[in-house]
Amino acid sequence: MTAAVSSRNLAALSAICLSALMTGLEISSIPAILPTLEQVLPASFRQLQWIMNAYTIAMTTSLMAAGALADRFGRKRLFLLGTALFGLASLACGLAASAPLLIAARFVQGVGGAVMLACQVAVLSHQFRDGSERGAAFGWWGVVFGVGLGFGPLAGGLTVAVASWEWVFLVHVALALVTVALVRAGVVESADPHALRIDLPGMVTLSLAVFCLVHLVTQGQALTAANPLGLALAGLGAASLLAFVVVETRRARPMVDFTAFRIPAFVGALLGSAGMNFSFWPFVIYLPIHFQAVLGLDSVTAGAMLLAYTLPTLVVPPFAERMLMRHGPARVIPFGLFTIGLGFVLMRFGATVESVTGWAMLPGCVLAGTGLGLTNTPVTNTATAALPADRAGMASGMDMSARMIALAVNIAVMGFILLQGIRAELGRILPRQGDGTLGRLAETIGAGNLALAGAEGVGPAAAREALAHGFGWVMLYAALCAWGLSALSFLLFGRKTLVAAE
Repeated sequence: MTAAVSSRNLAALSAICLSALMTGLEISSIPAILPTLEQVLPASFRQLQWIMNAYTIAMTTSLMAAGALADRFGRKRLFLLGTALFGLASLACGLAASAPLLIAARFVQGVGGAVMLACQVAVLSHQFRDGSERGAAFGWWGVVFGVGLGFGPLAGGLTVAVASWEWVFLVHVALALVTVALVRAGVVESADPHALRIDLPGMVTLSLAVFCLVHLVTQGQALTAANPLGLALAGLGAASLLAFVVVETRRARPMVDFTAFRIPAFVGALLGSAGMNFSFWPFVIYLPIHFQAVLGLDSVTAGAMLLAYTLPTLVVPPFAERMLMRHGPARVIPFGLFTIGLGFVLMRFGATVESVTGWAMLPGCVLAGTGLGLTNTPVTNTATAALPADRAGMASGMDMSARMIALAVNIAVMGFILLQGIRAELGRILPRQGDGTLGRLAETIGAGNLALAGAEGVGPAAAREALAHGFGWVMLYAALCAWGLSALSFLLFGRKTLVAAE
């Protein structure tokens, strides 16, 4: 490799990693500043939810379209556009004077983040072809993306402490400018020469179907006659999904080529992408509540303990890429998911130890983080390598969509399981209380507000016991999901084909 090519690839990798850092930070840093936003904007509880969810929903509904557009118009061109949009939206977020304006800006920011995320993997797959260089590039991407996700809560809290909440967003304006310069200097333009037409019907129907699903799960309301809006959204989502399948199967160059699901390595990689977000990543949101409300740790100590969960995700990816080159995805990806599940089993065991402290949970936290590190970059590398290089945008879009959809759904599912576990334990402790009272108490305790639960007649010890019981259910759910998807991916990797070729 010539010095010029090496220098250009270094600039491209720097652009990819910096944009990955930004997208990761804007997923995980916002929960730390929500209490501040509640006071200064001001914002209601429902508005705070939308400030958090608007970004994730926008990313989820835009990823596939972003990958298809990158294939058609060029990955470098879309990368520049997405980064510029992300920077401008970050500026709007920092200048927002009300909750509705911040929610709208967060949605636009999520669209920009989706474009960057889809292009990151497509550019990595196209520009880094050599085995060792490719493995190192994907390893660095995984480490930096993990830094953004893992250190986001700490970064958000520190920014509010030393500056103000606006800088959680405004810092991305400067980072976006640097990223644009690096993209222009280092990224080689690439596209799919066969993608001559835009699959607009596929984009619209898939985005609408995913939006309806994520919105319904986020709201967490039952689909009954008392919820006509929910029923309408469910019907619209189902119709959109059916229309998407019909549209894609009839197009010569679909946005989602269903023939890709005949390739076991591709499907196994997608299961790995989903598996991480059925277990590890959604639990990041709830683990601080366990540390502070159940174990009684202060926020600084809880943040330090959380590093045991996230730091392995930053250290392990380079080793995972070496394992991938030596042993192949059929062993590495199922093993990574299995390790995540084993980590949750150890966490659950540590949480049941009498006079439990954070130290009893650390081995499980470290093991789960190690499993995530073993799985994260290999699934993306495998998914993009399983399809032709000219379909890298579609492959990366499907990979990231699997991650984001699974994350959005399982944040809500874990919350539901947590509340049901708390409610079951409260029913045992307070057998005479009605369902309405138990439900209200479960929501109060689930948020970690044990003092308010005490004001409503539940002692601190009982509230803490109920919360720990609920977390036990969540940890068990995460372990079973990780192990189930590990087994399924292992079986799929062993197949030569999934559907007989037509």
